[in-house]
Amino acid sequence: MNRGRSKRQSGPDDSFEKLLSAIVADDVASIEALVKAQPQLVLARAPAPKLYNSPALAHWFYAGDTALHLAAAGHRPAITRALLRAGADPNAAHNRRRSRPLHYTADGSPGSPTYNPRHQAETIRHLLKAGADRNAPDKNGATPLHRAVRTRSAAAVEVLLSAGANHQARNLPGATPFHLAVQNTGRGGSGHPAAIANQRRIIQLLLASGASPALKDASGKSVTN
Repeated sequence: MNRGRSKRQSGPDDSFEKLLSAIVADDVASIEALVKAQPQLVLARAPAPKLYNSPALAHWFYAGDTALHLAAAGHRPAITRALLRAGADPNAAHNRRRSRPLHYTADGSPGSPTYNPRHQAETIRHLLKAGADRNAPDKNGATPLHRAVRTRSAAAVEVLLSAGANHQARNLPGATPFHLAVQNTGRGGSGHPAAIANQRRIIQLLLASGASPALKDASGKSVTN
């Protein structure tokens, strides 16, 4: 019986934790070795939530999330590509918020010393190429574009719009990405110069994509009022 417990402790759960730790460390070589030895790890789901709060990757990892969710949240393009090649599901949505890897990648933090918009955009491209649904809603009805706009991630907005993301999609409160773009509240309303500059760029991108300021939300408010 003791041998059985020891085997379980060093089995799939332990390997999954090693995989997640390697993602946080941005250790591509270790990740490739792990998934080559145990391909099923790319489909494993977190049994419990966990907060990752390293200088390079800060993210709340929900129960049901996969390794790809964490790589996407960390804007790890090389790791994302390796996991997808190994069979990871780009549309996995088993957490309580029904967030997919693309939702996590769309979130950004302009002004943060670790934020890299180029890596974010590259990660998004890998997910889209693998078949990620660019318009998938999470539990709150937010698409990846909603989340990119809300967090003032202009690089993510540009890639998603170029890929045909629907700028007229509405979340559960009835707001389109354009409605979120002009708001100065929430994560995008911090007042940081980088966030303000990205907000202006996002508005330009949405207008260039055909978004109308006259479009009304569920309460009848347009973008301009």
